[in-house]
Formats: sequence, structure tokens, C-alpha cells
Amino acid sequence: MASMIVISTTAVPDHVRGALSRWLVEPAPGLYVGTVSARVRDQLWSAVSQCIADGAAVCLHPDDNEQGFTIRTAGERRRHVTDFDGLQLIRFLPELPPQP
Repeated sequence: MASMIVISTTAVPDHVRGALSRWLVEPAPGLYVGTVSARVRDQLWSAVSQCIADGAAVCLHPDDNEQGFTIRTAGERRRHVTDFDGLQLIRFLPELPPQP
């Protein structure tokens, strides 16, 4: 059964953006929205997470849990998804000082 997904990307290679735009609509730069099957969603996310390079990506999709959705992340970012008693919460990592 098809369901809506949202993928947000930051600084990803052009070929990743091209792969996402084949299946999803890009209403704003780096934001992809569409309705796809779970199989297509998983294959898209696999392609994105393997080719992320120095960028970052977040995928939200419906799921059968308390929140009604699941968050997946790839790449290095300050925000990390943390499981807290079955809820996915966002944890901020401290900023690192600039390297001399």
C-alpha cells in the first residue's frame, strides 16, 4: 500500500537529487514529497543514505507506532533521533569549537 513520505536533503550530490526527483515532487529546494510504496521508499532511502557524502538527509514516513510516523536520518548533523520509551525525540549535540 502506498503512503506519503517526506525527505529533506542538505548539500547532497546532484545524482541523489536526480534520483529523488524521479519519484517525488520537489516543492522547495532539498524538500521532496510523494506517495510511494514501502519497497520504493526503502530503496530510495538506501540510495540516499549510501551516497550522502558530506551532506545530510531526513526521511519521515507513516508507521504503526504511538507517533504515527518514523524518522530516519543520514549524514552528520547536530540533531540526532533518540528513542525514549518508544518515542522518537530529537537530541541536540553540542557545537564543536572551530578547528585552528
